[in-house]
Amino acid sequence: MSSPTPFKMRFVHLDLKGAPPKVSYLSEVFPLFHALGANGLLIEYEDMFPYEGHLRLLRAKHAYSPSEVTEILHLARLSELEVIPLVQTFGHMEFVLKHAAFAHLREVALFPNTLNPHEAESLALVQAMIDQILELHRDVRWLHIGCDEVYYLGEGETSKQWLQQEQNSHAKLCLSHMQAVASHVLTQHPGVTPLVWDDMLRDIPQEQLKASGVPQLVEPVLWDYGADLDVHGKVLLVGKYRECGFQRLWAASAFKGATGASQALPPVEHHIRNHELWLQVAGSGPRDALQGIILTGWQRYDHFSVLCELLPVGIPSLAACLQSLVHGGFAEDVRLRAERFLGVSSLEIADTVSEGAGSFPGSDIHALVTQISLHLRSSVDTLLERNRYVTGWFSPYHRRRKLVHPVMIQHIQPEALSLLSRWNNLVQQLEAALQPAFYPDTIEEWLEENVLPSLQRLQDLLQDLGEAAARQPPPTSPGWDTGQNP
Repeated sequence: MSSPTPFKMRFVHLDLKGAPPKVSYLSEVFPLFHALGANGLLIEYEDMFPYEGHLRLLRAKHAYSPSEVTEILHLARLSELEVIPLVQTFGHMEFVLKHAAFAHLREVALFPNTLNPHEAESLALVQAMIDQILELHRDVRWLHIGCDEVYYLGEGETSKQWLQQEQNSHAKLCLSHMQAVASHVLTQHPGVTPLVWDDMLRDIPQEQLKASGVPQLVEPVLWDYGADLDVHGKVLLVGKYRECGFQRLWAASAFKGATGASQALPPVEHHIRNHELWLQVAGSGPRDALQGIILTGWQRYDHFSVLCELLPVGIPSLAACLQSLVHGGFAEDVRLRAERFLGVSSLEIADTVSEGAGSFPGSDIHALVTQISLHLRSSVDTLLERNRYVTGWFSPYHRRRKLVHPVMIQHIQPEALSLLSRWNNLVQQLEAALQPAFYPDTIEEWLEENVLPSLQRLQDLLQDLGEAAARQPPPTSPGWDTGQNP
């Protein structure tokens, strides 16, 4: 049997800034998360939170209502999943700073990702966001305040002037904002401890970190989603943070959303390897040095990027990763357990994903997305770029001039129509499967990004073929000249 896990807390990350699931779908997957070994959720609401008052404009079109947030928390409790809400307070503030009402609080006027830490109004803004979120999450022990990837910090005009003073630095600027936000959480919401992503802390000198007071205020989450994670380097980083005075540390892995901004199918083997390496990190340092691990499932790389893997498509990867954590690795007995939870006959981790059907919530979405992602574009490419009748007798040159040998219509049109019909049928099935789980804008976006370009190429071919057939030019070479004998 595999050895037990060193991670006592295993939180699944729900990234709601893209493809937020309906509450009814969450009610189906929460029990599965618990069965697989999760005991918590990190919920990154972004624009799905029902902000009120002057923050109401942050709400997305289909933002959850206060009663829906309450229902999500109730469902989590039923499945014994502790909730940590996440609100970005420094970087990744696009969903706030894209609005004209808050654009003046940008660090760099052109870019909406980073908050200007010098403005008193900036701190008041994030304090208001924190207060509204914690008003609906009264029993939480932790609040994640983000603070990762604070791009362009120090490049604003106010920052440039501030940095000219000898005692000031980028690190000091970053730490002072973290300290201000964390102090608000601790003073206004006793009993709630702030978490922060650790990337902005990694390169800060140990003595400066220790002297900043930040280690007494927050718990850092060390994140690394690679299949080539440097175990020794992470063990050293854990040691550095502990020596700086951080009382508790967390790890963060990924089960999806970390291998490409437009990734549609998670590479399961990559994600299992990432978790195996985190197990090595946890086993190499002091016992309980890492009190928990967050399995991130990013849905967008940022507010403006395309969707990556949908949650139902990532569930087989999540199952494999959670079971790896629970049992200390992904041995054959662990694979069999994961397959039983998913209701699949075989979990193929070496391929992108298994194409087999399952019985888990959203397994129909998983199967259809897999089929479309693996075969739609390639089947259209095969017809348009490798079919000898299309490449030989209906090339782009012919199509622009609406020239075609009549007999070629019989070779090309039936195959194109059959292919279009087959994919239209599968897309209709996918739309029907997506509707119970996702809102209309998610379905529209996913289809427009992943399906419509290929279908449009087929439709364009058939339209060009129809127009060429209607013209019925003589069956001679495209360069024929009526004024010249052969």
